[in-house]
Amino acid sequence: MDIVVKGRKTEVPERFRKHVAEKLKLEKIQRLDAKVISLDVEVSKEPNPRQADRCDRVEITLRSRGPVIRAEAAASDPYAALDMAAEKLDARLRKQHDKRFSRRGARRISAAEVPDHVPGVATLNGNGLSASEEESDGVPTKKIGSLEVKGEGPLVVREKTHVAAPMTLDQALYEMELVGHDFYLFVDSETKEPSVVYRRHAYDYGVIHLSTDPMVAEAQAPTAGGTLGG
Repeated sequence: MDIVVKGRKTEVPERFRKHVAEKLKLEKIQRLDAKVISLDVEVSKEPNPRQADRCDRVEITLRSRGPVIRAEAAASDPYAALDMAAEKLDARLRKQHDKRFSRRGARRISAAEVPDHVPGVATLNGNGLSASEEESDGVPTKKIGSLEVKGEGPLVVREKTHVAAPMTLDQALYEMELVGHDFYLFVDSETKEPSVVYRRHAYDYGVIHLSTDPMVAEAQAPTAGGTLGG
């Protein structure tokens, strides 16, 4: 496998290409990810003089049989930008490697071992409540997250709440590839609305934005005050 170095609206000198080969050591990368297919380095230049301290941008894209890993950085010269991007790539590769290793080393807990790992679970019945906790009419009630379900209700397997800082679409894509999921829920930093990025086919991605319908929100809003009798 070779490293492909290309420039976007800029020339890439041979000296920089040699520096890329020295900085991104293929042997080290393949030790962390043995399924690497290609490694691309793209160099671009920002012509705006106001961004002189970030005029050179380097983006590294690593494709393998697993998720695509990208790392980019901008600095006042391409060498500094490459060093920063290489550090990010190394950190993300190590995180992916550690995740794969921990998954292989983990084992499932059998039903018989659950009471040993989850304190108090032996006192619960099949509905997740104590054996004596049932409705007076004989219909069992179970607690699922914040829902109280009576009888055969909606099946909510898991409920989670995450605190997340708003991010751009590019950042959300990087985070999705980093965790190795097919979708990623985030708050768009531009719209401040919840959004989801997801993987489509090959290296294509999609994004879904959620926005509040003001007419529906107004119709569902409680009416202030009470009714006056005549």
